[in-house]
Amino acid sequence: MPVVIAGNEAQQKKYLGRLVEEPIVAAYCVTEPGAGSDVNGVKTKAVKKGDEWILNGQKMWITNGGVANWYFVLARTNPDPKCPASKAFTGFIVERDTPGLTPGRKVRLPFLRFTGVCQARWFFRKVFHMLSVLLLLQVAAGAVGLAQRCLDEATKYALERKAFGVPIAAHQAVAFMLADMAIGIEASRLTWMKAAAEVDLGRRNTLYASVAKALAADVANKCATDAVQVFGGNGFNSDYPVEKLMRDAKIYQIYEGTAQIQRLIVSRAIIEKAKNS
Repeated sequence: MPVVIAGNEAQQKKYLGRLVEEPIVAAYCVTEPGAGSDVNGVKTKAVKKGDEWILNGQKMWITNGGVANWYFVLARTNPDPKCPASKAFTGFIVERDTPGLTPGRKVRLPFLRFTGVCQARWFFRKVFHMLSVLLLLQVAAGAVGLAQRCLDEATKYALERKAFGVPIAAHQAVAFMLADMAIGIEASRLTWMKAAAEVDLGRRNTLYASVAKALAADVANKCATDAVQVFGGNGFNSDYPVEKLMRDAKIYQIYEGTAQIQRLIVSRAIIEKAKNS
């Protein structure tokens, strides 16, 4: 997405073109051993020497890190600690075969096992391509998708499973759980759409993006927990889908800014608005 949003025409043609011409993937390298939600704490540095950029640093929790063809890497280009984050960092496109780049081992995860997350110590050199960074709402939308799957699976099961001679969906205790899941999902879907609409209108969407991410992640986790409850003992059985959904749901409260960081952003926006009103 950074290339879609901020890459020049040549970069888009070259790097996005690969993704549709061949069965390859890219990876997003921002998080470091000492910096995650606090992006301003990123230590990877980029220094320009002649016609090339020299990157040095470590990245971890890189989805598709072990198999990516190229990487988006966030690095500090202004060493001044007082420089605002919006001006202190630059995004780089790094080819997999760049000299000095060393992929690390794949991390064993209880969730999202298909992603090939790589906890790595990578050092970069000789990087020529530069672009800006923007964060979109894929995480919030993904959380809504997971929550919807939880509701779909729970509803299907509740219509098939019987207790006391009737499908468990006919019992108010289960029916209300399904209703609460639907209510949360629809609200979450509208929040990320609102945040996306703000971007389309050319307005800053930081507050709405954080609201969407926090709400959608929490709803996904509640829906996953409720889905397991609807399945009862089968909810812990790997022959059924909801145990995986419950494992996968947790990451949405952690990556791309934890649930607590989102609330910090929202509270700061509210306080700032009150001070200026």
